[in-house]
Amino acid sequence: MADRLWAVRGAVQAERDEAEAILAATRELVSELMERNGLAPEDFVSVIFTTTADLSAEFPAVAARELGLDRVPLLCAREMEVPGSMPRVIRLMAHYYAPADHQPAHTYIGVTQKLRADLHAAQ
Repeated sequence: MADRLWAVRGAVQAERDEAEAILAATRELVSELMERNGLAPEDFVSVIFTTTADLSAEFPAVAARELGLDRVPLLCAREMEVPGSMPRVIRLMAHYYAPADHQPAHTYIGVTQKLRADLHAAQ
């Protein structure tokens, strides 16, 4: 069966706006997403990260590079500021190749499961 292009989403909340807290949260998110989806760095096409406005101490892409995604195009951007939204959130959308019968496992960690309660039931 031929591979096809997939996209998967995920999120995690950083403990605070400090470089190591952002890196630790991102490492957890990317590692868990890779494990749940059976992915290796060479499977990725690109990854887009967003952070809420209250996170600015480090780029999440730094952690992804540490995990072996150093040859993958990575982009960091600012999430929309919506009143009452969850603070200190790092989101990602990853594009990767996997078999056509693959089932993407979206990865929302901890309190961010509330962001996609519809997916949480399947995790």
